[in-house]
Amino acid sequence: LFTECEHICIVACGTAMHAGLVAQALVKSILHMHIEVQMASEFMYSDPVIDEKTLVIAVSQSGETIDTLEAMKYAKNRGAKCLAIINVKGSSIARESDYVLYTNAGPEIAVASTKAYTTQLAVFYLIVARMAHSRGVFDDAQTQSFVRELQRTPEVMKKVLERRRDIHVVAKKVLGAKDLFMIGRGLDYSILLEGSLKLKEVSYIHSEAYASGELKHGPIALITQDTPVVATVTQEKLMSKELSNIKEVKSRGADVVVFIKESIVGDLAKEYEIFTLPDMQDEFMVLPASVALQLLAYYVSSDKGFDVDKPRNLAKVVTVE
Repeated sequence: LFTECEHICIVACGTAMHAGLVAQALVKSILHMHIEVQMASEFMYSDPVIDEKTLVIAVSQSGETIDTLEAMKYAKNRGAKCLAIINVKGSSIARESDYVLYTNAGPEIAVASTKAYTTQLAVFYLIVARMAHSRGVFDDAQTQSFVRELQRTPEVMKKVLERRRDIHVVAKKVLGAKDLFMIGRGLDYSILLEGSLKLKEVSYIHSEAYASGELKHGPIALITQDTPVVATVTQEKLMSKELSNIKEVKSRGADVVVFIKESIVGDLAKEYEIFTLPDMQDEFMVLPASVALQLLAYYVSSDKGFDVDKPRNLAKVVTVE
């Protein structure tokens, strides 16, 4: 399955799709394969290029997401092999797919997906490691090193959780916002798409994530002193570019909160409100950063007096198109 495919297509909705975007970045940088991430709701209507050399990966916490189920059926009818990443055993998508990987996250009761997202990420990291090894990109030692770094995730996430009060302090900086921007580049942008969705879902703040290099192509016109900005800086090769973009929004009067990898923080605390993220290799920094952003959304929602587990207008399982 992993050696024969020439093209990968990930179909998912919402949070699961954001996990797919992280996988896309990893597949491109490590495997150098052609990969695309498609919104399952748009998949059938976008005339996707699918054939028997395509591996379609369907991602869903519940396994009942109707858009994702229909997208997978469409892909199978065109000869693609389908792998499902699912949390609920025996669900519709699990039954329909050729192969299934269960995330084993346990029941997730809250509507806004959190642990399902981090377990979906973990499965994608394992898939990339396996594909890299089976396709000769990684040797045994490289594969073991990659997996060892992934195995550090629980201890790193625990460090973030132990400092949740610091995130609560940061959350107060954006509590009164009507609009909020999140900016980052590369994997940082992928992280923020999910962070922004979480904030929208549970705090009802209008939040938008932007690839920070795109700001000057339009969105920076919306930056004022009443528009706080959340930035993530976890990729060392992009750090200087990201800091430049952060300076741009600060110079327009925005209050900026920066979630930054501990080893690259430097003197930034003198200029910005920062939360330092425990160090992992750059491609794994998604994992601690995602927990920090989930906590940010949690505290903003909680401090506003909302029901964090049951946001308005949303259902846990989306079974209508």
